[in-house]
Amino acid sequence: MAPRGRFWLIVWLGFALGILAWVNARQTASVILARELQDARAARGAAEAERAALQRRMREATSREVLIPRATALGLREPADTEMVTLRPGPERER
Repeated sequence: MAPRGRFWLIVWLGFALGILAWVNARQTASVILARELQDARAARGAAEAERAALQRRMREATSREVLIPRATALGLREPADTEMVTLRPGPERER
């Protein structure tokens, strides 16, 4: 006995329902992935801003405006233009 019209209707409706469920699952996964990507971009932006702030603080801390007053407070002076300053590395320490 060959399958009749109702059988094929149920098969095609089941097939269409399966495809629609698969599409819905893909869409849901893409929305979740897009949200995670947005969060990662926000975290990266915050990290880059923090890095820029730290680099700015490092530039300020190593500037002459900051170092010269600190050196004079420690009793150090600036070398004259004609002075030769040789810096030798100290003994190596184990960390």
